[in-house]
Amino acid sequence: MSRKWMISVAAIVVLLLAGAGYFLLGGQKGKDDGDGVPGAGYNASGLPARQETKQVDSVGELQSGYDVVVVGTDPEGISAAVSAARNGLKTLLVDSKGRELLGGLMTVGWLNSVDMNWDRTSSTLPGREQDHFNKGIFTEWYKKTEGHSFDVITAANAFYDILRAETNIDLYMKATAVEPLVAKQGSSPAVEGVVVTKPDGTKANVKAKAVIDATQDADIAAAAGVPFTIGREDIGDKNSRMAVTAVFRLRNIDNEAWSLIGKRLNGDSDSNTGVSKMSAWGYGEEMKDYMPLNPEDAKMRGLNIGRQLDGTILINALQIFGIDGLKPESRKEALEIAKKEIPNVVAYLQQYKEFKKVELDDIAPELYVRETRHMVGEYRLSVVDLLENRDQWDRIAFGSYPSDIQRTSPSDNGAVVVHPLKYAVPFRSIVPKEVDGLLVVGRSASYDTLAHGSARVIPTGMAEGQAAGAAAKLAIEQGMTFRKLSESKTLIAEMQKRLNEQGMELEPYELELQPFMKHKAYPGLKAAVYMGIAYGSYNNEAFKLDNVSNAQRMVNQMNSVRRMYKEFFKGDPSAAVKGMEEPAKKQLSLQQASLTIALAAGLDTKLDNAQAELESNGLLSKSTADMIGNKEKLTDGEVFMMLKDAVEKRSGVTF
Repeated sequence: MSRKWMISVAAIVVLLLAGAGYFLLGGQKGKDDGDGVPGAGYNASGLPARQETKQVDSVGELQSGYDVVVVGTDPEGISAAVSAARNGLKTLLVDSKGRELLGGLMTVGWLNSVDMNWDRTSSTLPGREQDHFNKGIFTEWYKKTEGHSFDVITAANAFYDILRAETNIDLYMKATAVEPLVAKQGSSPAVEGVVVTKPDGTKANVKAKAVIDATQDADIAAAAGVPFTIGREDIGDKNSRMAVTAVFRLRNIDNEAWSLIGKRLNGDSDSNTGVSKMSAWGYGEEMKDYMPLNPEDAKMRGLNIGRQLDGTILINALQIFGIDGLKPESRKEALEIAKKEIPNVVAYLQQYKEFKKVELDDIAPELYVRETRHMVGEYRLSVVDLLENRDQWDRIAFGSYPSDIQRTSPSDNGAVVVHPLKYAVPFRSIVPKEVDGLLVVGRSASYDTLAHGSARVIPTGMAEGQAAGAAAKLAIEQGMTFRKLSESKTLIAEMQKRLNEQGMELEPYELELQPFMKHKAYPGLKAAVYMGIAYGSYNNEAFKLDNVSNAQRMVNQMNSVRRMYKEFFKGDPSAAVKGMEEPAKKQLSLQQASLTIALAAGLDTKLDNAQAELESNGLLSKSTADMIGNKEKLTDGEVFMMLKDAVEKRSGVTF
């Protein structure tokens, strides 16, 4: 054997052993020593020793003007401010939430597990963590923590270390209110800075060449007049939005208890459960029998558990319904519900030996609100972008997290709409319509509600923040609005080049078509996914276009169409199964499917001539009718094609 070959084999062995060691530690890193490199400071539990909380200092006086003002100290805002500063811009990062730590939802709301955009298109060594998208500032912060589940003090300190290293940033967390300064620039309103209310009630007008809204609910943009949809309004469900959650903390979880949690989860056949050194997820079967104090107010999902370095754990599982996250009094109501419900949850958990000794330690001071405003930007990210793993010419971030739609009511089970391999978020999705001088990053950027189920995650938002800081520099240099910048392929390419030089990876890509995209009924599936009718679940395993449909399912799907396009389908599709015994067990014929659509469309017809009536009104194309293999036994894919025809003809939309 040659010496070169022996060295190569030895190197591989070392890598595998290192990976095995990493795996045995649960894929987690040791205590950070300030340089992003894991150190050796472990406690008796084999976990990193907990850090001391670093005091966050605000500047004493605000300047009258800055190049950039970033509003909001959630991760997206920190990333935006750091990016702007590193691009040579004098930056103000301001917050009015009364926080003492940086990191917002992750550190004050105790949401201590990151929904990662794992790169499932790449392979990795055994025992090593899967690669993830969105490098740059997100990865810089991530390497300073324990991993995708972290101690909140580690995370807060890591944010502060990154921020305070930048001399171009003024941090001001003492504001009691922040409002936009809006003026007319030509025919469009433009944000020209912010009005900051200080603790003593005085107001300071702070001018800025650019403002970046990184508040969770895009409060600055809304106050400036940017258009939005609310919750699930864009799919016809205006009063519905995902449940909110109050994260709570339990004490008395020692190594024995954690080991028992691991044994229970490792014995679960569900692939969506698991445990590591710092987190456990999908602890669900045991929660199915939990009875809430008021079933209309709250429900428990499977426990997502984040371990802390002080012997406590954080639980993200309590779902609270009917809360308007834009109203302070509604948020307060949610926390009151949580204060009553959580002791009952703890008592229920104590029946299991791993939780026998636990006690309630506290409830997070900030509520986890998943969904409020969805900005209308220059481009609205669609669930079809996720379904087709689309790249964008003006890409600034990537996503691969499942489009996870949490329960909207106690009777709803939630859904994973689609599980993308990779999609790009365009710069145009952080540029608002109608208002200049402003960018919006984070969960309230320009996404449809179903796309938001994936794009709302922190790594995507932090990448948007980093891009926003670089975009501010370029727009100021060019003396142009963000809207004009978003139209220039030459300047966007320059921005991407700079971002790549600053640690991001924004290269174009092309993925192979997924198997379901090659199916003859795929155009119908695309329409059904867009309308919230078809859900793929994890790895898109539920896209079974050849499954046989039934009469009741067709009625339910037509009702979903009516919800979104009610002005075009005012009839009652349920009349199609009136008098039918057990319609859910009745195979769906072409005539029965045609009758269901015809009645919803308000056509006066009977079963025998329903198909002809649809065809004569242009609601069923000849190509769709001809592709149906068995006219007495329609498949889901064939039904989706029929729905697509009817909606396109009536509404004028094109899927």
